[in-house]
Amino acid sequence: MAAAPCDGAPPQAPVAVVSPQFCAPHAVPLTVVKKAISLSGGDFVATDANGAEMLRVKGAVFSIHDRRVLRDAAGQPLVAMREKVFSMHNRWEVFRGDSTSTSDLLFTVKKASVFQLKTDVDVFLAGNAAQQACDFKIKGSYFERSCGLYLGNSDTMIAQINRKYTASNVVLGKDTFVVTVFPHVDYVFIAALVVILDEIHKERFD
Repeated sequence: MAAAPCDGAPPQAPVAVVSPQFCAPHAVPLTVVKKAISLSGGDFVATDANGAEMLRVKGAVFSIHDRRVLRDAAGQPLVAMREKVFSMHNRWEVFRGDSTSTSDLLFTVKKASVFQLKTDVDVFLAGNAAQQACDFKIKGSYFERSCGLYLGNSDTMIAQINRKYTASNVVLGKDTFVVTVFPHVDYVFIAALVVILDEIHKERFD
């Protein structure tokens, strides 16, 4: 396998969290654009290198649990993301399809500590009930525009997330994330994490 274009060795096995069908043999570049002004509390659109829409998130306008559903270009629900209420660590749960049933739980995301200067977010797969050690970790600085997603507490990076600032984004009230999903890594899983990461940091200022 060719070396990954960043620090750390590439994963030796496919990282298929939502489905193996979303693991490409090559790096997948995604551009994720968020509309800052939206009745649903934040709509996200993910496009490929050619600008074609791959994924879309629409929030629920009157949702008690602040639920988001990530859909493919045809509108089929892939995962549902729900913030756990009364959670000190900004805990989010992600389910298969548009379900919120415990049996369909795929993974949980939470801040490693309540107060953070740098980004430090832990991801636990559904089978990791004890949650003593994370399965994935997001590290970096969201506000300095760069984060990496790593396998557990290792230096093996599987995706890179960069926030892009442009004059037009500021004027139009948009946020743009340039995401590189490494080969054999589930890009739907990564896209869901980008949305949750934005939600976690947005709440710091609400």
